[in-house]
Amino acid sequence: MAYHPFVGGAEVAIKEITDRTPDVEFDLVTVNLDGQQKQQERLGKVNVHRVGQGKASKYFFPWQGFKVARELHSKNKYDAIWAMMANQAGLAALKFKQKFPDVKYLLTLQEGDSELDIMVRTWFMRPLYKAIYRRADQIQAISNFLAQRAKNLGAKCPIAVVPNGVVFPAQSTEYQKNRRVVTVSRLVKKNGIADLIKAMKFVSGQLVIVGSGRLKPSLESLTKQFNLTDRVEFIGSVDNQKVYQYLSRSNIFVRPSLSEGLGSAFLEAMAMKVPVIATPVGGIPDFLEDERTGWFCQVNNPKSIAEKINYILNPENAETVGRVVDAAYQMVKEKYQWEGIAAKMKGIFQSL
Repeated sequence: MAYHPFVGGAEVAIKEITDRTPDVEFDLVTVNLDGQQKQQERLGKVNVHRVGQGKASKYFFPWQGFKVARELHSKNKYDAIWAMMANQAGLAALKFKQKFPDVKYLLTLQEGDSELDIMVRTWFMRPLYKAIYRRADQIQAISNFLAQRAKNLGAKCPIAVVPNGVVFPAQSTEYQKNRRVVTVSRLVKKNGIADLIKAMKFVSGQLVIVGSGRLKPSLESLTKQFNLTDRVEFIGSVDNQKVYQYLSRSNIFVRPSLSEGLGSAFLEAMAMKVPVIATPVGGIPDFLEDERTGWFCQVNNPKSIAEKINYILNPENAETVGRVVDAAYQMVKEKYQWEGIAAKMKGIFQSL
C-alpha cells in the first residue's frame, strides 16, 4: 500500500520488477503515507497515484484505492490488476475484480505474519479476507510457505512461487570485523529480537540492531535489564547502501524469527558473504539448509542462538564456516538475482 520514498520488501520488489519490464505499462495506486508526497508522479517505470493524507488513510484504502482504480480504468482499460499482498490493497483489488470481472486479477503474497496473527486481525471479516485469495486469477507467492497458505484459504487459481531478489553490492574489505553480530529487522514481535538480545548474555561480542519499530522502547529496557547497554547498539532505519555497510562490518547475521514470509535480509547477508543464523519457520527453509547455506537455531531459545553464534566465532570452525558461506553466496547468485525473477514475473504478466 505504500511506495517510494517509503521502502520495504514489497516496494523494492515492485521497483525492481517494473524497471526490468519495459514493455508493460504500470499505474500504481497507493497511500500518501505521510501526506507530504505528490498526488501523482512518475517514478521509474511506474505512474504513481496517491490517495489520502497520512497513516490513517490506509484503513480507508480499500474504498479510496478502488475509486481511483475505477476512474483510471475508464480511461486506460486495463488488462489486469495487480494487488501487492492480501491486505487493504488486496481488498481494493477484490472490489475492482467484483466490479470488472473480465479484468484479470494477480495477487502477490509477501506477508511474513503468522497464520494466528492474521486470523486475529481478520476474524471479523474472514469470508471477505478469503475472497481476496479465491477471486484471484493468478497468485504469485514469494515462498512455498505462502503458496501453501493460499491453498489453505481456498485459492483455486494457478499459484507460482517466485521469490524476491537481491541487488548484489560491491564486496568490501575495508572494515575490521571484531566479534560483531548484526541483525537487520523491523522491531516487531515476529522478528524475535528480544531472544537475540537475551542470547548476547552467553556471547562475547557486540550486537548491532539495524531497524526501527514499535518495540524499540521495550527492547532498550531489556538491554538495560541484562546489563548489555555497552554491547548492544540500536542504529535505527538506514538506506539500503548503509545496510550493506553494516553487513560488511559484521561476522554474523542473525534474525531468530517467529514467522517469516521469505526474508530478503537473510539473502542480502548471504550476498555479502556473511554467515547467517535463522529459525526454520515460514519461507526461510526455501533458501537455508542447515550447515550447508546457514545455521538453524531454535525458536524462542536464546541459548540455542548463542550456541550457533559461538560456533561460527570459534576459529577452529573457520574452514567449515567458509564453506557454508561460499555455498550460500553461490545459491543466492544463481537463484535470487532480480534479472531472473523479473523474467519470471514478465511471464506471469503475459499469461494473464
